[in-house]
Amino acid sequence: MFTTVALKALVIWTAIVVLAIANGSLREFLLVPVLGTQAALVLSGLLLSVLIIGVAYLSLPWLKPRQPVQVWGIGLVWLALTLIFEFSFGLLQGKSWPELFEAYTFEGGNLWLVVLATTAFAPYIAAKLRGWA
Repeated sequence: MFTTVALKALVIWTAIVVLAIANGSLREFLLVPVLGTQAALVLSGLLLSVLIIGVAYLSLPWLKPRQPVQVWGIGLVWLALTLIFEFSFGLLQGKSWPELFEAYTFEGGNLWLVVLATTAFAPYIAAKLRGWA
């Protein structure tokens, strides 16, 4: 039973990554030229957070977590996968550790820490919105 939930959570996380990449493209190619970098980062971070909660809300019935601990576990797994992906991808691009950690400040409108927190809490928020928690 746990493996089914874990596998489904991985599939949903993959969809979240696709949305995050699309959101980043939207930010770089449309929002930055129109709004500037700082406003684009803020809007993009908020948009991605809403998308993550929306995906969690829509997918929760399919996930069918049996216990509250599974809801929390899904969020923590999504967070861990996101961090692994983010650091691995950045290192493969040749970025240094200081460059990678720049995203973990709120400087210049960067809301990456908010997105990470949203990723971790999204299944719980979705369960609350559905009246499950």
